[in-house]
Amino acid sequence: MTGAAEPELSTQERQAQEAELRAVWRTPSGWRYWTSVNNTEIGLWYGAAAFLFMLFAGVLALLVRVQLAVPDNDFLSADTFNQAFTLHGTVMMFLFAVPIFEAVAIFLLPSMLGARELPFPRLSAFGFWSFALGGVFVCGSIFFGAAPNSGWFMYPPLATDKEYSGIGADIWLLGLSFIEVASIAAAVELIVGIMKCRAPGMRINMMPLFAWYLLIVAGMILFAFPPLIAGDILFEMERMFDWPFFDAARGGDPLLWQHLFWIFGHPEVYIIFLPAIALMAMIVPTFSQRPIVGYSWIVLAAVGTGFLSFGLWVHHMFTTGLPQISLAFFSAASEAVAIPTGVQIFVFIATMLAGRVIFSVPMLFGAGGLAIFIIGGLTGVMVALVPFDWQAHDTYFIVAHLHYVLIGGMLFPVVAGIYYYYPLLDARKLSDRLGKIAFWLMFSGFNIAFFPMHLSGLRGMPRRVFTYPADIGWDWFNLVSTIGAFIFAAGVAIVVIDVVRPKHRQPKVEENPWNAGTLEWISEPEEKWGVRSIPIIRSRYPIWDQPGLIEDIKAGRFYLPDAKDGARETLVTSVLDAEPIQCLRVGGTSILTILAAFSLGGVFIALTFHWWIVTIVCAVMTLAAIIAWLWTGTAVIPRQEMRDVGLGKSLPLYTSGPQSVGWWAMFITMAGDGTAYASLMFGYFFYWTIHDDFTGGHAGPGMLWPLLAAGLFTLAWLAMLLARRFNEGDRPAATRLSLLATLLLTLAAGGAGLAGPYLTGMDPTAHVYPAIVWVVALWTVVHGGVGIVMQLYCLARSLAGRMDARHDMDLVNVVLYWHFLVITAVTSFGVLGLFPGLR
Repeated sequence: MTGAAEPELSTQERQAQEAELRAVWRTPSGWRYWTSVNNTEIGLWYGAAAFLFMLFAGVLALLVRVQLAVPDNDFLSADTFNQAFTLHGTVMMFLFAVPIFEAVAIFLLPSMLGARELPFPRLSAFGFWSFALGGVFVCGSIFFGAAPNSGWFMYPPLATDKEYSGIGADIWLLGLSFIEVASIAAAVELIVGIMKCRAPGMRINMMPLFAWYLLIVAGMILFAFPPLIAGDILFEMERMFDWPFFDAARGGDPLLWQHLFWIFGHPEVYIIFLPAIALMAMIVPTFSQRPIVGYSWIVLAAVGTGFLSFGLWVHHMFTTGLPQISLAFFSAASEAVAIPTGVQIFVFIATMLAGRVIFSVPMLFGAGGLAIFIIGGLTGVMVALVPFDWQAHDTYFIVAHLHYVLIGGMLFPVVAGIYYYYPLLDARKLSDRLGKIAFWLMFSGFNIAFFPMHLSGLRGMPRRVFTYPADIGWDWFNLVSTIGAFIFAAGVAIVVIDVVRPKHRQPKVEENPWNAGTLEWISEPEEKWGVRSIPIIRSRYPIWDQPGLIEDIKAGRFYLPDAKDGARETLVTSVLDAEPIQCLRVGGTSILTILAAFSLGGVFIALTFHWWIVTIVCAVMTLAAIIAWLWTGTAVIPRQEMRDVGLGKSLPLYTSGPQSVGWWAMFITMAGDGTAYASLMFGYFFYWTIHDDFTGGHAGPGMLWPLLAAGLFTLAWLAMLLARRFNEGDRPAATRLSLLATLLLTLAAGGAGLAGPYLTGMDPTAHVYPAIVWVVALWTVVHGGVGIVMQLYCLARSLAGRMDARHDMDLVNVVLYWHFLVITAVTSFGVLGLFPGLR
């Protein structure tokens, strides 16, 4: 018996405990099913929605290929073609490639980490509904002729031209900003879950490689998506209010959008690629029947790939006239990223050579994807060379390279993962025969479709043309590519048929049919929690290395074998060594997640159509839903302080500070928020750098008001620290007075921050300098407004008796928020007051 310290339960006692757990974690019935916050169900919903969006984008791609199959074709009009290829790229990148891995992570991680649940299941539900609503809004636009038509990268000045782009650009900007909220929510959930909810004993150097990769990718999302959000803000302010951030005639520069977009866009490629490698890191050891070779090397290579990916964005901009030293640096960085990528591939090869490979459909898709990805990597090395990029840029050579990297590096491993993990859904395997047919159709069809694009690109065929004349040598290449695209689509269709076909007559397979070594295979399809009891882990492949582990987990011989209080519980452990520190009670089924998602979606949709009153109403509804969510679902004071979790150990039910998952969620969220803010400041100094006279002769906000605002924000922060000190001393009256003082100081600071540009008459439509000053000031003041809401929330919790010296999570988290806010305020108003002049 592995790690057990309690007597074995009788069959009757075990059945009673299992019934108790099912009652707590059961699937809700009726309308409550849609309000479920169970990670198993949310992961499945997420995956199904992402796959449906992928099929929709695939149909758009086939329409594009039909249009290009022959010269001078009129199957699609130019505008419809532009909408189709823009939406195809947008959906594949934003609604499939990233969400599908968030879905897989939400579904697999609890059981893989030996946990009952991730720490914020309501946040996962909120993310799903935000993603689904935003996706329907963006995809549905094409049926009304209002889809974006300027490419999935939306370069200005084409996309800022309202006469050409119409409302489609607004749908792209605001719809995707809403979807990015879902991605960041998922990133917070995954980071906190991986760092704080691992099974006891699962030290950070013993985590499954899948968890390592998802931790790296979630961290990348936090630093890659916010620059795009910052760019979206500038872009929409120009389209909505005529603030000239990208208008060269008024001091703006369209290159700023390219910088902000590709600071997101190139890490995005690796955000897509690394989770696919994570799936292969689980599949390869299983079918080699041995642990991965070079665990530490592959982790370091994944970290290195993630780090280097942020230094490559300019290789998308080699033709924009950048200085030679910039071209040389980013070309070298683009070559260097091949090193950690190659390490990961060679680790897989070494593992297969060291083991005894079992050939299967998952391995077939994995090997095929690897072969395709290597070709894409080789062409990537080519386009990383500046002279070659100058020739191939914006041709179909780049289209071919992109698809070889993304489909080989992502889609084929995803299908491998579907065939590998499908038994976790209903204890049945997918068809080997259909899987092999699908693979060869997809593999051959893909290469038939995309390899000729290298040649048509080298012959000069530009991207984004909707037709072409017959006498320039592109026709046969395009016809072959179209045929290949339909062969590839037939393979995808077979995979879909294999997944959705009825399987009730097919016999169920044994548990862990592949003889895998990691914990996710302990879960049974009908269960709605991660593991029966939370085990003690002593190996990277515990099923292989800890005899009797499965039986001990199912017999409830480890931590949390029961649910005696009728609460959904899991363990919180320390970051490095996974020592148990808290019994966490997670939120249950709630309609608030749907209300929050739909009302926030209403804000973005109403902004798209300039419905200002609807925007305000939806914003108020969103705030009310979030406050109700927090009031009832987080930081709940338990009736008892300690919980007997089994094995002779009792843990607290309430913690605050760095030991709590709430503190980590706030810290991670503010790190992403700080990245968005840094991107705005990058824009400020970008303009300051490129112009001899940054101000364009326009008066600045002066020194008095900005520095006064910085001082007042600093005083408000100090008052927050004082409130925390009073609360720690169990002095509620002094705590409440300090919170009121902080609130008044914050209001005064916000007023001073806006007074500078307002009183000096800075017109944001006249020139980019007043426009960027207003944006920076508004960003800071809005964050101050969020701080006021948090202060009022803490004040209400104190008055309601839900916050005291022992139960201070809310106040501690708000003080953490204010640490970030004071840095933002001092930086913003210091820069606005001291750096408005000549370069």
